[in-house]
Amino acid sequence: MWAGRRRGPRREEDSDLDLGTPVERATFHTLHTASLAAPPLRAGLTEETARKAVRGLRPLLGTEALCLTDRSRVLAWDGPGASHHQDRVAARVERLVASGRSESFRTDCERPACPLRWAVIAPLTGEDGVLGALVAYGSRESAVLVRAATEVARWVSVQLELSELDRSRTQLIEAEIRALRAQISPHFIFNSLAAIASFVRTDPERARELLLEFADFTRYSFRKHGEFTRLAEELRCIEQYLALAGARFGDRLKVTLQVAPEVLPVALPFLCLQPLVENAVKHGLEDSVAECRISIVARDEGAEAVVTVEDNGVGMEPALLRALLAGEGPASSGIGLRNVDERLRQTYGDAYGLVIETGAGAGMKVTVRVPKYRPGVHPGVPVGG
Repeated sequence: MWAGRRRGPRREEDSDLDLGTPVERATFHTLHTASLAAPPLRAGLTEETARKAVRGLRPLLGTEALCLTDRSRVLAWDGPGASHHQDRVAARVERLVASGRSESFRTDCERPACPLRWAVIAPLTGEDGVLGALVAYGSRESAVLVRAATEVARWVSVQLELSELDRSRTQLIEAEIRALRAQISPHFIFNSLAAIASFVRTDPERARELLLEFADFTRYSFRKHGEFTRLAEELRCIEQYLALAGARFGDRLKVTLQVAPEVLPVALPFLCLQPLVENAVKHGLEDSVAECRISIVARDEGAEAVVTVEDNGVGMEPALLRALLAGEGPASSGIGLRNVDERLRQTYGDAYGLVIETGAGAGMKVTVRVPKYRPGVHPGVPVGG
């Protein structure tokens, strides 16, 4: 019977071979170190983020000391020499802001025991020009340190530019949600309160229920946090909206709601469905004298949740719809559909824009598809109110 040879104890050199060549190990170490410094920088250049980032950047460069500054002062220092070198940095940063160019220089430190004898200062740039500086200190003059500090400063600048893009995206989202909130018109609010008031004497209990629905609807619609919400919460908001619309229009409004329980926890952009239902009520009731039938269906389709909102209202010419979605129609028309379409595309990609079927006098059917899971899409991501 053949038996395999027993392996001896695992040797250190065997372990090294498992991790690749020295170059591969050095590359891995560099990438890992950089990855630790990146998250703080994605929040912008502040004392707190600079303090967290500089701890990872100094090992990356292998320098005696390292500091990050804004346009006028040192934000964070890692390594020795802060007490007597920090005050000299401001003048260097001022020149750097004016020129935008890296510079190497002797420190001319008068303390014999100080290891900081030479330094490189490199600009940190962003959309608005020079944001600050990276200053790397060494014990001797080194062309390698010049190149390394310049490249690391460029990498830091990229992270800061990404943080600016993140802020711009957040500001855009805030503006879009404010636009949606503005669409919840004073006209609707006035009519809802008028409908509630009409029941105060004849049916006080219903007036009380409608008032609670109104309070919950406005609280949800004007909440100050959450770029994303759950489908269950959005559908609850829609139920409250329809209850208030039903109090006004009575039997003219017929609603069918079919929801697969599996899709209720799915996350999607905040106020993504309510504008579609509001549009259906407007074109099905306010623009018509006939009975309005609205169907809302949420289906489970494997990796995606699919929601359709369909009405039997006046519909719209396809050419006019295309113009509205392109932002070419009247400012007061189509803002809800266009807003939702743009936010879906921004979140999930162009393949997830609204699918709208309509025609003059043929009603309208709007379909929304969202992935059940997408990185970064989850309830609780803060936005402004």
